[in-house]
Amino acid sequence: MTIEEAFGKTLRELRKARNLSQEEVAFESGLDRSFISLLECGHQQPSLVTIIQLAKTFRVSAAQLIADVEKNLS
Repeated sequence: MTIEEAFGKTLRELRKARNLSQEEVAFESGLDRSFISLLECGHQQPSLVTIIQLAKTFRVSAAQLIADVEKNLS
């Protein structure tokens, strides 16, 4: 699994665990829904700013978000 795929899997897991749609995540994070979709599919790499925006949306720290990605890599 690539880092992009692991990030996408983590993002999807967080979103589904909170019963949010891609549209809701996009609205809360200030990102485009199609970008959220590309991230979840592993077709885009998030910037540091994007990671922080998404962490705030899911009410986790950026460090926790990265730790979850690392778990999905193993």
